[in-house]
Amino acid sequence: MKKIIALLLSLCMVLSLCACGSTKEETKTEEPAAEAPAEETPAEEAPAEEPVEEPAEMAVAMITDYGDITDQSFNQTTYEACKEYCEANGINFKYYKPASDSDDDRIAMIEMAIDEDFNVVVMPGYAFAPAIKATAEEYPEVTFIALDVSEYDLGYEGAIPANLYSAVYQEELCGYMAGYAAVKLGYEKLGFLGGMAVPAVVRYGFGFVQGADAAAKELDKTVEMNYAYGNQFFGDADITAAMDTWYEAGTQVVFACGGGIYSSAAEAAAKVNGKVIGVDVDQSFNIDAAYGEGMTVTSAMKGLAATVKTLLTAVQSGTFQGGQVATLGLVSENPEENYVQIPMTTQFAEGFTADDYAALVASMFKGEITVDNGIETMPATTNCTVTDLGNLK
Repeated sequence: MKKIIALLLSLCMVLSLCACGSTKEETKTEEPAAEAPAEETPAEEAPAEEPVEEPAEMAVAMITDYGDITDQSFNQTTYEACKEYCEANGINFKYYKPASDSDDDRIAMIEMAIDEDFNVVVMPGYAFAPAIKATAEEYPEVTFIALDVSEYDLGYEGAIPANLYSAVYQEELCGYMAGYAAVKLGYEKLGFLGGMAVPAVVRYGFGFVQGADAAAKELDKTVEMNYAYGNQFFGDADITAAMDTWYEAGTQVVFACGGGIYSSAAEAAAKVNGKVIGVDVDQSFNIDAAYGEGMTVTSAMKGLAATVKTLLTAVQSGTFQGGQVATLGLVSENPEENYVQIPMTTQFAEGFTADDYAALVASMFKGEITVDNGIETMPATTNCTVTDLGNLK
C-alpha cells in the first residue's frame, strides 16, 4: 500500500513539472510579438509627429506706377480698392512708390515688398511688364496681380506663370459709350486728348470716335473732332496752351485720356466754360471740385476697384486662378455690373437719359452693336469728321 501511494505522489510531481515547463515556453514566444510594433515603426518616423508648416498669412502690397496715389486715376483707384478690402478683412497692407520711372526701381519695390513678407503684389499699368517678367517666376510663392498689362506687353514665349493674373479691359467699349453719350447730349465739336499712344489709350480713342460717329448718324448730323496725343501722362503749360487753342476755336468737350493729363484740358475748359470727359474712373468728383461744378460730362471707366476686390477675394478664399491674362468687358445687360461703363453720375438729359444708356448697353451686350478694337488705323467714319493732329509734343 505504501508503495502505491509513493508511486502516485511521484507521478503527480512529474505532471506538475511538465505543466510548468509548458507555461514558460508560451510566455517566451509571446514577449517578442508584443515588442515587434515598436521595432517596425519607430516613434521618430511616425507621420503624426512630423511638424506641419502653417500657410503664410495673406499680406498685400501695392506698387504705384510712375504716378502716385493722388493721381485721381489708375494708381489712386487701385490703392483705395486695396486699402478698403484689406482694412475690411484684417489684412496687412502697404503701398510702395518707386524712386523713378524705371524698370529697376519697380523691381526694387517689388523685391522690397517681398522681403518685408508681403505675399500678394498688386501692380497697375502696362509699364510693369518688364518688372513682372523679372520677378514672377523667381518668386513662385508670391501672388502677382497686374492691371492693364497685356500679353503683348509681357511677351512670354511660353505659358503665363501660374502665380500671375493680369486683367486687361475692352477700352473701346467704354470709349464708344462716352462718345455716343456726348453727341446724344448735344455736343457737336469734340476733342480727344490722349496721353501716350499705347494700346489701351488708342482703344479708348478709337472707341470714342466710333461712338460719336454712330450717334451723329442716328441724329443725321455731322460732328467734328480734334484728335491728338500729349506724348506724356501729365499736364503741363504746353499742353494747356494747345487745349486753350482748341476751346477758343469752338471745341465744346474734350475726352482727356491718360493719367494726370486731364489737368491741362480742365484748366483750359475752365476759362471758357468748356467741358471734359474723364477716364478710367468717375473723375467728376475731383475735376468738378477743382475746376468747376458740372464740368465733367461723363467718364469712360474700367472696373479697376471691382477687379481688385474680386481677385483679392479669390486669393483669400483659395480660389485664385493664375496663369492667365483675362480680357474684361461686358458681363451683363445691367450697366452697373460691367467691367467697362460710364457712371450713373453722367449728365443725363433729354437727349440721353439713364434709360437710353441702359438700352445702349443691352444692345452692345447682345451683339447688336459691335465696336472695332483695332488700333492700327483710325476708324472709318461717315458723320464724324476727325482732324488727326498726332503728337502735340
